[in-house]
Amino acid sequence: MVWRAVEAAIAEATGAAFAVARASNVGGGCIHQGAVLQGRDGRRFFIKRNQAGAAGMFSAERAGLRALAAANAIRVPAPVAEGVSESQAWLVLEYLDLSGRAEAARMGQALAEMHRCLGQAYGGHPDNFIGATPQCNADESDWVTFLRQHRLRRQLQLAQADGAPASLLALGERLLADLPAFFADGQPAPSLLHGDLWGGNHAYLPDGTPVIFDPAVYFGDREADLAMTELFGGFGAAFYSAYQEAWPLDPGYAVRKHVYNLYHVLNHAHLFGGGYARQAESMMHRVLAELR
Repeated sequence: MVWRAVEAAIAEATGAAFAVARASNVGGGCIHQGAVLQGRDGRRFFIKRNQAGAAGMFSAERAGLRALAAANAIRVPAPVAEGVSESQAWLVLEYLDLSGRAEAARMGQALAEMHRCLGQAYGGHPDNFIGATPQCNADESDWVTFLRQHRLRRQLQLAQADGAPASLLALGERLLADLPAFFADGQPAPSLLHGDLWGGNHAYLPDGTPVIFDPAVYFGDREADLAMTELFGGFGAAFYSAYQEAWPLDPGYAVRKHVYNLYHVLNHAHLFGGGYARQAESMMHRVLAELR
């Protein structure tokens, strides 16, 4: 049984025997199956499971959580163990009680502190995944090159393979050519980024401590993380006010945020279809109009 392998891995990682008394499934994830493991000794852990082919996703997530934890700015669930058994891949994480009320200002302050952790290059982290899509984090010394080659061009290639309209692809090529114009004031610092910071990937402990999870870590423009927080909402005015107070954003962010969110909208079009391709095309029209 898979639980025997999980129990053995937890025991090895923690130095104390562990036996599963109950596994309670947790909803909310669209890729992996989550559950809370209750041990006979009262300890709890969170586990994600998927088919064995997903093992690389769990290894990438574990590396990302460790990178975020090393910044010592925002709490993340500590990875405990990972493995493959019974044709299932799994990742065991520290269990955190995420029932706390939102302390949005604390989240904003903590995110700004995390973004002050700088890398030596853009990318600067092992390749990982954005959702279920592989994400390349190859080192680049130039931010526009990284954004063009390893983010937007890759999504446009996927869009073409998926049969996207020629109008979307033509707009995409125009945007790739014009990218330098959005950074006329200089290159951003290569900040440590969560990489997939939508509302569902943050929560709070009972004492209000902010927590982030499910990362797609790399080093890049901090505005990319801020932009993602706006894409689907859920962070609140106090979050943005606190972040601005801790580390003010350049006025150009108001336009660049749409460039950054285009990456995620195109990825949603690839993964889920629906109206995301039309949304991406509309976004490209909007940002290109700013250059006229």
